[in-house]
Amino acid sequence: MNQSPMNPMNPVPPVVLALCIVIVGIEAAFSLGASGLVGGPGAVGWRLAAMERFAFFPQVLSWMFETGRFPPEHLVRFVSYPFVHGSFTHALFAGVMLLAMGKMVAEALGPVRTVAIFFASSLGGALAYGLLADTQVPLIGAFPPVYGLIGGFTYLLWLRLGILGESQVRAFSLIGMLLGIQLLFGLIFGGSQDWIADLAGFAVGFAMTLVMVPGGWARLLAKLRRD
Repeated sequence: MNQSPMNPMNPVPPVVLALCIVIVGIEAAFSLGASGLVGGPGAVGWRLAAMERFAFFPQVLSWMFETGRFPPEHLVRFVSYPFVHGSFTHALFAGVMLLAMGKMVAEALGPVRTVAIFFASSLGGALAYGLLADTQVPLIGAFPPVYGLIGGFTYLLWLRLGILGESQVRAFSLIGMLLGIQLLFGLIFGGSQDWIADLAGFAVGFAMTLVMVPGGWARLLAKLRRD
């Protein structure tokens, strides 16, 4: 029996699985090191050292713009921060969402475009965070590129609903729900400004998918003219 691209029983595409394995593997090393099971006494500081080396800092972006210098050790931060998380739970939630969203996007667009969305959304999220967030807190975690994949999935669903003649506004229900949850948690526990990077990642993923889907831009223009 042939399986449709949206069938949840299809195996996870290798490129998505590989990204998740890297995220989980790094977090496993940090967690085991912090518990003293691997790496010796120095392993306790692995997470902090990785944050200092690979997290994205808004002040680093400001320094690069002010000096006109863009050294590789700082440019790498735009795409390395998704692989460093603050805790096991942080990495677990990011990994689960990556598997779910990445699977659907990769099955529709292919592995190369999926990876392109992941890293472009990482870059876009970091830029937005560095330019708009009023904080010195570093950006870490895979949620901005995961939101980029949500953006890609949203556009694909938007097209599908249009073909079926159903309300296309429903395509944005997932991002609306996630942002609502973030707002609620922020009001209860005191939120960070990571949502800026998440929303920027979503926008990048949506825009990239619009361009990469055959006829996507033409369909959007036709839809806007009809409306």
